[in-house]
Amino acid sequence: MILELGGFVVGLSILLVGADRTVRSAAELALYYGVSNFFVGVTVVSIGTSIPEMTTSLYAAYYGAGDLVVGNIVGSETAQITLGIGIVALISPIVAERKNVLVYGGAMLLSMIIMILTLEDGITRSEGILMMLAYAIFIHDLYSNEGGEEITEEVIEEQEPPKRTIPWVLFGLLLVVVGGQVMVTNGVALATLLGIPPYLVGILTGLGTTAPEIVVAGIAARSGRSGISVGSLLGSNITDPVFSLGIGALVADVTLSDPESVTMSVSYMLFVSLIVIAVLYWRRGIDRRSAIGCLLLYLPSFIVL
Repeated sequence: MILELGGFVVGLSILLVGADRTVRSAAELALYYGVSNFFVGVTVVSIGTSIPEMTTSLYAAYYGAGDLVVGNIVGSETAQITLGIGIVALISPIVAERKNVLVYGGAMLLSMIIMILTLEDGITRSEGILMMLAYAIFIHDLYSNEGGEEITEEVIEEQEPPKRTIPWVLFGLLLVVVGGQVMVTNGVALATLLGIPPYLVGILTGLGTTAPEIVVAGIAARSGRSGISVGSLLGSNITDPVFSLGIGALVADVTLSDPESVTMSVSYMLFVSLIVIAVLYWRRGIDRRSAIGCLLLYLPSFIVL
C-alpha cells in the first residue's frame, strides 16, 4: 500500500509540474504573437491547465476506470468554480464584463449539462467525438468573433521567442503523460487495496489536477492580468466536461458502475456553478467578501461525495 501511495503522489507531482511548465510556455508563445489576455485565458491557458484532466481521462478510460474519469472531472469542476474563484478573488478582486460572463458562463453550464445527460448510459466513442467537435466549434467561433480584433489591438512584446518556448511546451507535455500514467495506475491500485470507491478517488484526484488552474489564475490575478485569470477558470470549466471527458471516450467507452451514486455530487457541481455565475453577472465580478462565500461553497462537496 505504501508503494502505491508513493507512486500516486509521485505521479501527481510530475503531472502538475509538467502542466505548469506547459502552461507557462504556451502562454508566453501566445503572447509573443499578440493574443489578448482574456483570449489567452479562455483558450491557451484553459486548455493547457486541463492537460492533467485530459491525461487522467485517457489513462483511466484505457484501464476501464470510468468512475475515476468522471469523478476526476466533477472534482476538478467543483474545485475550480468555488475554491479557484475564491482564492483568485482574495488575491485580487475579480472584475468581469457581463457579456463575457453571459457567454462563457453559459457555455460552461451547457458543457456541464451535456456531460450529465451522457453519464446515465455511458459515453461511447462516437459521443466523445461529437463532444470534442462541439468544443472545437466553440473555440473557432470565439476566435472568429473576438480573437482577430483583440490580436491587432494588444500586441505584447518582450516575450520569449518560439524557439525557446516550444521545447519547454514539449518537455512539459512529456512530464504530463508520464505523470498521468503513474498516477492513474497507482490510484486505481490504492483504491482497490483500501476498498475506496474509484469515484471517490477521482473526486480527490480532481482537486489535485485542478491545482494548475488555481495556481496560474492566482499568478495572473496578482500580476494584474485579470483577463487570463477569469478566462482560464471559466475556460477550463468548458474544456473539462466536453473535451477532457470526450477524449477519454476515444480510448474506451466511459461508463459508471452505479450512475445513481454520483447524482448528488454532480448536482452539487451544477448548483454551485449556477450560484457563482449569477454572482459574477449580478455584481460584475467577485469581491473579497464574495470570495469567502465561494470558498465556503467548496466545503459541502466532501459531504455529497
